[in-house]
Amino acid sequence: MALAMHKESLSNKQMDSSKYVRYTPEQVEALERVYSECPKPSSLRRQQLIRECPILSNIEPKQIKVWFQNRRCREKQRKEASRLQTVNRKLTAMNKLLMEENDRLQKQVSHLVYENGYMRQQVQTASVTTTDNNSCESVVMSGQHQRQQNPTPQHPQRDANNPAGLLAIAEETLAEFLSKATGTAVDWVQMIGMKPGPDSIGIVAVSRNCSGLAARACGLVSLEPTKVAEILKDRPSWFRDCRCVDVLSIIPTGNGGTIELIYMQTYAPTTLAAARDFWTLRYSTSLEDGSLVICERSLTSSTGGPTGPPTSSFVRAEMLPSGFLIRPCEGGGSIIHIVDHVDLDVWSVPEVLRPLYESSKILAQKVTIAALRHIRQIAQETSGEIQYGGGRQPAVLRTFSQRLCRGFNDAVNGFMDDGWSLMGGDGVEDVTIMINSSPGKFLGSQYNTFPSFGGGVLCAKASMLLQNVPPALLVRFLREHRSEWADYGVDTYSAACLKASPYAVPCTRPGGFPCSQVILPLAHTVEHEELLEVVRLEGHAFTPEDVALARDMYLLQLCSGIDENAVDACAQLVFAPIDESFADDAPLLPSGFRVIPLYPKTVTDGPGATRTLDLASTLEVGPGSNRTAGDGQPNNYNLRSVLTIAFQFTFENHLRDNVAAMARQYVRSVVGSVQRVAMAISPSRLSSDMGLKPLPGSPEALTLARWICRSYRAHTGGELLRVDSQAGDALLKQLWHHSDAIMCCSLKTNASPVFTFANQVGLDMLETTLVALQDIMLDKILDEAGRKILCSEFSKIMQQGFAYLPAGICVSSMGRPVSYEQAIAWKVLDDDGVNHCLALMFINWSFV
Repeated sequence: MALAMHKESLSNKQMDSSKYVRYTPEQVEALERVYSECPKPSSLRRQQLIRECPILSNIEPKQIKVWFQNRRCREKQRKEASRLQTVNRKLTAMNKLLMEENDRLQKQVSHLVYENGYMRQQVQTASVTTTDNNSCESVVMSGQHQRQQNPTPQHPQRDANNPAGLLAIAEETLAEFLSKATGTAVDWVQMIGMKPGPDSIGIVAVSRNCSGLAARACGLVSLEPTKVAEILKDRPSWFRDCRCVDVLSIIPTGNGGTIELIYMQTYAPTTLAAARDFWTLRYSTSLEDGSLVICERSLTSSTGGPTGPPTSSFVRAEMLPSGFLIRPCEGGGSIIHIVDHVDLDVWSVPEVLRPLYESSKILAQKVTIAALRHIRQIAQETSGEIQYGGGRQPAVLRTFSQRLCRGFNDAVNGFMDDGWSLMGGDGVEDVTIMINSSPGKFLGSQYNTFPSFGGGVLCAKASMLLQNVPPALLVRFLREHRSEWADYGVDTYSAACLKASPYAVPCTRPGGFPCSQVILPLAHTVEHEELLEVVRLEGHAFTPEDVALARDMYLLQLCSGIDENAVDACAQLVFAPIDESFADDAPLLPSGFRVIPLYPKTVTDGPGATRTLDLASTLEVGPGSNRTAGDGQPNNYNLRSVLTIAFQFTFENHLRDNVAAMARQYVRSVVGSVQRVAMAISPSRLSSDMGLKPLPGSPEALTLARWICRSYRAHTGGELLRVDSQAGDALLKQLWHHSDAIMCCSLKTNASPVFTFANQVGLDMLETTLVALQDIMLDKILDEAGRKILCSEFSKIMQQGFAYLPAGICVSSMGRPVSYEQAIAWKVLDDDGVNHCLALMFINWSFV
């Protein structure tokens, strides 16, 4: 009986401790203070809380624990509800946007159906009533003229000082812009890969059958319309090819808007074409529904209004009615419609470069999509969705990116008003040398942070045409395998300009020192289409005289366009030396590469064309050139791109000629390296015959294959390959296609082992190519355990000839972990029995 009563008492206590407790406001306030400091307190912390807060003394520790659990659950539910509300608002706005787009497309279809019927009726009527070909042609042409060609109405010349005349132009521009943004004035075709969605960049389309180039985009951002308008008006902040925007006059209008007369200069993308400028009228106003409109067009004699004076270094381009429609969104945010419509005067550029000035897709990537991405980036930075390391503010990092791009564009263009002048050549015009004895004009206040020296800045630049080389793939290779083209001595000289006592003589050495790079991410844009990073160049010295020069250096690097799925995107790699302090106002002298795709309508190359083409024979300027009868064959590969290289160096006046000779020689060596890389990574060359080429600095591939197989048989007693013929061709072919990863590395006592050969599977495992293989050190791909095992077995390998290594993990050149079940290492002997290299075979490997 007593035992039963004791059990009942314990049961009642357990029920009391587990039933609901009503907390007083004071108790809740005390618990909330602790929760704000530590949402998940430990058992000791909860007991301490009960002791320190008398108002909680009547609460059991278990109840305190339950309160914190419930509080964390409520916080999680609140965040999830807020996220779902945000997604719902985006989906609602996107649904509205898509419905409007659907209505616009239906109107466009109706218009085309009506136009098609009208043209058929006119043609049939003309064919019945007359047999005159000229009459029939005139009827057809009259129907075609009704197609959208964006005719610009002719207006009498209007007085620049007459606000009424300018307002009339502004209202006409507004009407034409709105007809393109939301109407059917232009036949828009959606770009491939630009699917709408709450997290997508937006709906992007380009024009078809339209005069000039035109692109259109619409999307959602979480910024208010006034903030969006402020950002979009600051064109140099998001349009990387914009050199300057000068507002020469501001005229307020009676409806609360403003009219601005603007002169804008843009950079040329390559050294082979002139830059463009625009003389425009920009009209900012608001509509009855609360939407903001910023529309713009060029002022010419045909449109009316004042015409700006021409500039000697620029070609005047025309901006047809373009602009931004910014509509407020329910629940906050904005819906943005962007239209860019320009005529870049394509006939003034060499024929080979005309695709750059004829592609609406390139306009969409460089201008329209860039504007949307920039606004979206700022919106996410404002909301705190993007976290940056290194303690840098997003605005500072954006400024670094802008300065790198601007400095590289200044170097490529070399404007005379910035102080650039052409330097005489050496008789070969493949590399252009320009000097600037007053670099403060283009470096601005940043020049003051450079160490004082009596000289200036020298730029060596060149352009070349590439065929069958994807721009994204080439730039990614240049970024990840710097030692394939860069010279450590030149990098050392470039970095010396940041020191108080720069080197007096350029220290270039063929091949430089052994050098490896470490890429440290700094920032990236929302869709990772642009990467800002710090590159540490680690120098390795193996002789006493090299120790003073072999040191670590740092580069600030901007990489963009390396996504192979991007359509008509320019790929670019720009870098500038920095010191270890890396202040926000650090001086930057950018150099780098830019690769722009070209898609000509016909192909002028024969079947035997090489991967790099000479531009000298294709730089005719005019309406067209004669082509051979065999041009434009469908089997000719037509993936072309233009590569622009520019390197900048500081110099002292008494060493100007020496620096110029060094720069010219260096750019030529870089061009040669890029040509070799282009040949290696070209998709049409990624075949087994790549492995049949002799390797630099090693015996012929056939001989090496024989040494590898013979040494394996001698040391292990087994056969590496199963071949009936002992011919070298058969051995090499079997070795190249072996199912396991086989690779060779150097055996030097004074240097780290470097890979010299790998079969196809080995290249796949290392995620590299034969060209870049010699940039990879053995100790860089092995983890710590693998290095220890190899070191412990190395003496056994040298004495016995081989060793079996246990399963482990290694790392590819791209940083991906690779697991393998077993590895075999053996030394490869040449015909004289001398150690030639170390061979490794990784069995049953796979990416983790």
